[in-house]
Amino acid sequence: MNVEFKTVEEYIASFPKEVQEILLQVRNTILQHAPQATEGIAYGMPAYKLKGKPLVYFGGYQKHIGFYATPTGHSKFEIELASYKQGKGSVQFPLRGPIPFELIGRIVEFRVSETLDKFK
Repeated sequence: MNVEFKTVEEYIASFPKEVQEILLQVRNTILQHAPQATEGIAYGMPAYKLKGKPLVYFGGYQKHIGFYATPTGHSKFEIELASYKQGKGSVQFPLRGPIPFELIGRIVEFRVSETLDKFK
């Protein structure tokens, strides 16, 4: 099923209740650490931009939460992310284990700082 979501709320509501709760926590973590970011949907998933530039994305999947902080966000935290399955610019947090919300927050803060530095 290929659904085009218009809002992050609509996206999150499309998942089972237990996954919705995790997705809401990821969303809240991002917004807490990047309150000035704009929220929307891009590539079919929740997306956050700062000053018009991509900041982070996240997505729900059957067995994991995907988190996308571009290659720089992942390379900066490569040691802490080493135990998770990764791709170029992505990391998978398994639903069967604890989601590292504190680490997600630090990655978001790094991406905010990195983005704002480009405008100095």
